[in-house]
Amino acid sequence: MRLKNKKNNSQYSDSCNKVFSYWRFRTMYSIVMGYAAFYLIRQNFSLAVPAMCSDLHYTKSEIGIVMSIAATLYGLGKCFFGVIGDRYSARHIMSVGLLCSAFMNICMGFSSFIPIFAIFWSLNYCFQSMGYPPCAKLLTHWFSPVEIGTKWAVWNTSQQIGSAVIAFTGPIILMHFGWRYIFFIPGVVAILMACLLFNRLRDTPESLKLPSVEKMTGLASVAESSKWDPENDTRLSYFGTLKVVLNNKFVWFVSLANFFVYICRMTFLNWGPTFLLESKGNSLTSAGFQMVIFDLAGMCGGVFAGYLSDRVFRGRRGPVSSLYMSIFALLVTLLWISPKDSPILCSACMLCVGFLITGPQILIGVAATDFTAKKTAATASGFTGTLGYVGTAVAGFGTGYLADNYGWESVFCAIIGSALMSTIFLVLTWNQRSEILNHSDGQSSS
Repeated sequence: MRLKNKKNNSQYSDSCNKVFSYWRFRTMYSIVMGYAAFYLIRQNFSLAVPAMCSDLHYTKSEIGIVMSIAATLYGLGKCFFGVIGDRYSARHIMSVGLLCSAFMNICMGFSSFIPIFAIFWSLNYCFQSMGYPPCAKLLTHWFSPVEIGTKWAVWNTSQQIGSAVIAFTGPIILMHFGWRYIFFIPGVVAILMACLLFNRLRDTPESLKLPSVEKMTGLASVAESSKWDPENDTRLSYFGTLKVVLNNKFVWFVSLANFFVYICRMTFLNWGPTFLLESKGNSLTSAGFQMVIFDLAGMCGGVFAGYLSDRVFRGRRGPVSSLYMSIFALLVTLLWISPKDSPILCSACMLCVGFLITGPQILIGVAATDFTAKKTAATASGFTGTLGYVGTAVAGFGTGYLADNYGWESVFCAIIGSALMSTIFLVLTWNQRSEILNHSDGQSSS
C-alpha cells in the first residue's frame, strides 16, 4: 500500500509543504541528538565498572544491585512519564529530564560509597525515563503510520550513536583522567544538549499552525471514515489513559516480549566490556572497540528492520521482530562457544548480535503505538519500556550474581532462553498492525 503524497499534498501551498518538511527534519535531528545525549550519560557507567571495582574494591554483585535498583525506577518512570507525556509538553519533559540527569552524573563523579552510588544513579535513571515517552509522542505526531517504522528506526540510531561515542571516548578518558571524569565530561555535554533541545523542539504541527501529519500525507480522509480519529484530541484522565492501554492484549504481548529482549540487550550493554575482558581475554581498548562494533551494527540492523516492517510486511512489526530474535539466539550460542584466541570470530559475532538485537527493541515500541490510539502513544510505548526495564533490573543483578557464582556460561544460557521466550510473544502479534492501515487497504481494494 502506497500513498500518493504529491497528490494528497496538492491542497497545500509549496511554502506550507516546505515549512512542514523543515519542522519534521528539525524534530528528527533534535531528538536523535538529544536521545544520544541521554545514552552518553547512561552507558558511561558500564565502562567505569572495571575501574571502580578495582579502585573501590566492590564485587560484581554489589555493582549489579546498583544497576538493578536504577533500572527498576527507570522502568516505572517510563510508564509514569508516558501518561504525563500524553497530556503535557514533550519538549519540556525531555529537556528538563536530560538536564537533571546530567547533574546526577556529575554527582556520581564525586561519590565513593555504594549507597551514595545507588542514590545518585537511581535518581539519574528516574530522570532518564523522561526521554523515551516524549520521543514516542513526537514521532507519532510528526510522522504517519506508513513511514513510522523507518523513522522510528532512524531516531533509534541515537541510542547507538550515544553508546558508540562513549564506548570510543570512554577508554581514553579512563586512561588519561580516571573513572570519575567518565561522569564529569559527558555530564557537561548533556547540559549543553538539554539547552539545545528546549530551543529546537515543538510538540505538534498544529502548535505551529500547520496541518496534522494525517492531512499532509492524505490519511485524514481514511481516518475520518474509520474508528481511528486523528482530530479527536479529547483528553483522557490519567487512569483512563492507562485503562485504554492495559486493556489491549497485543500491548501486553509486545511488553512481555520487551521484558526478555531487554534482558538480552542490557546484559550486553551493561556487562559487555567486563565479559570481554574476563571471558574472552580482551584488553580494555579491544573491548571498547568491540562494543563500538556492537552499537554501530545495531544502527544498521534497526533501520533495516524498520524498513522491512514498513515496506515488505506493510506495517506489521511482529514478523520482523520474531525472525530477528530467533536468529539472535543462534548467534549468541556461536559467541558463547567461540574460543579466546579468535578475536576476529568474536568481533564478527558481536557485530551480528548488535545488528539483530536492536530491530526488535525498536519495533516493539512502534507496535505498541500501532495497537493504540495516537493520543495514548506515549503511555503505550512507556508501558513497554516499563516491562523492558524490569528485564534490565533482572539483567543487572542477575548477570552479576550468575557471573560471580556460576561463571559466564550460565549468563549465556540465560540470554539464549530469554531470546527464545521473546520470540514466542512476538509471534503472537504476527498479523497485527495499525488500524488506519487496515482501513486504508480496505478502501484501496474497494
